[in-house]
Amino acid sequence: MAKRDYYDVLGVEKGASKDDIKRAYRKVAVANHPDRNPGDTAAEERFKEATEAYEVLADESKRQAYDQFGFAGVEGMGGGGPQDYSNAFRDFEDIFGDFGGIFDQFFGGGRRRGSRRETVQRGSDLRYDLEISFSDAVFGTKATVEYMKEIGCDRCDGSGAESGSGSKTCPTCGGSGQVRRSSGFFSIASTCPTCNGDGMIVENPCTKCGGSGLLKKNQKINVTIPAGVDDGRRIRIPEQGDAGPKGGPSGDLYVVLRVKPHEFFERDGNDVYCVVPITYSQAALGAELRVPTLDQKQVKVKIPSGTQNNKILRLKNEGVPHPGSSRRGDMYIRILVTVPNRLSSRQKAILKELADLDGDNSSPQPVPLSDLR
Repeated sequence: MAKRDYYDVLGVEKGASKDDIKRAYRKVAVANHPDRNPGDTAAEERFKEATEAYEVLADESKRQAYDQFGFAGVEGMGGGGPQDYSNAFRDFEDIFGDFGGIFDQFFGGGRRRGSRRETVQRGSDLRYDLEISFSDAVFGTKATVEYMKEIGCDRCDGSGAESGSGSKTCPTCGGSGQVRRSSGFFSIASTCPTCNGDGMIVENPCTKCGGSGLLKKNQKINVTIPAGVDDGRRIRIPEQGDAGPKGGPSGDLYVVLRVKPHEFFERDGNDVYCVVPITYSQAALGAELRVPTLDQKQVKVKIPSGTQNNKILRLKNEGVPHPGSSRRGDMYIRILVTVPNRLSSRQKAILKELADLDGDNSSPQPVPLSDLR
């Protein structure tokens, strides 16, 4: 059977970078790994083929020789020969070192070097979605959140063992915290499923926590929402997540804010927008209005004579506060010129007189779009 071009095997272009080649190899290797495809000889052959291709293309000198002379250029260089895998997995963890946890889904745990896990595990981070009003997001507030978290068991002090009992060496891994699985020429160490990498197991599990050392607890805490926060903002509360196993440090709580929309205002960064209706006569003659702001105060706004529909007026420093600052954004008012649905006889007479003064406009010319921008 003719050998396939190494670039075709990995599905990359000839000018692909080293990182592109590594990513392509990882994808093929994971999909065709023998432990994931037991008994599938075709998958194992694809795995071997991809490994051979990677061993050549990941090495600058071998790749240069292959690009110039093809398979003949890498004969005797540790790549390209049939069943030449003497160095293929010598640096396997280095090959996949940039893709931490890539084999967790297949082998039930992360990669660990050394005999047994010595580091203390940190507890999980937790997330709480908190809905607040538009006004509370603008000016800040305080809120109480209630959620479930894991804490250390008070019966066994988080050890997972009943009082007076201890731990023993894990019989599955012999205390190393790892088990090794082999498939033909391929071998990889994974976290021991019995002790989860500890190397030790509890002889007499705590009856209150079942040996986990952790219990569920309902937690209530007060959270300060600073002024000027926006939808999706995350507030980190240190050490209010789950407790770590075996007395490890707690994770953090992240409160994710969901801001309810306002009836009249719309936000864009630290600026706010609203729509204010005025009458035809106010637009034509001009007027002075009192417009409500975010602070629920009334601000005088002057409408110039001849104001057109959709004109934007700006009120400085009436927008949303910048977080941690005394500065505020601006408030923008879009003018909406309203046309009355019903007219009195007097209104009709006045408008008819105005129409006569305006002259005939039965064949209006379109307005250039540039004038509307």
